[in-house]
Amino acid sequence: MSRFRVALIDDHEIVARGFADLFATIPEIEVVATVTTVTELLESAAQTTPVDLVILDLRLSDGSTVTGNVDRLRAAGAAVLAFTGGDDAGLMRAAARGGVLGVVRKSEPTAVLLDAVTRAAAGEAVVSTEWAAALDGDPDLSDAGLSVRECEVLSLYAAGAKAPLVASRMGLSELTVIDYIRRVRSKYERVGRPANTKIDLYKRALEDGILPIPGQP
Repeated sequence: MSRFRVALIDDHEIVARGFADLFATIPEIEVVATVTTVTELLESAAQTTPVDLVILDLRLSDGSTVTGNVDRLRAAGAAVLAFTGGDDAGLMRAAARGGVLGVVRKSEPTAVLLDAVTRAAAGEAVVSTEWAAALDGDPDLSDAGLSVRECEVLSLYAAGAKAPLVASRMGLSELTVIDYIRRVRSKYERVGRPANTKIDLYKRALEDGILPIPGQP
């Protein structure tokens, strides 16, 4: 069975080692590095073989920024799951804009943490209520100007439906649905909010209130 290569970046050594030991209990996960900075990881031997997922503490004491750290890790080909011990919505928004798969509190129950890491390592979005609320309340997001029909298509597609199912539910052809999705992506790109993947579209839909925040009625 292939295993996901995971690295942890956290400058609290005891915390980092504790979480590394915890994640090592997941059969699908191989913890290949526990380091204190992004630079240390990128310069380490762990990078001789690409890392699938980096678990990144949002508050590092090396003077780095969330955006810069996420950008460097993604440029190296790694997906990023952000870890936080606080409630700073600004940090969560910065991480989300950078393209992380999700933000998870360090105080979550063990089962929640393990589930989040497993899903993120497999490339899935991990959307917590706090993270979604931070996205929804972001005052700096530019309006993409989607039409009502584009919002309807996005709400179905971003929630997990494939193009044929969206077409069936909306009474459209599959090619028309694909064209709507292309136009939605183009509009988000024009306002500086790229949506190249389905996970990105899901995030944009949460940000704009097109999809409900998980855990809220």
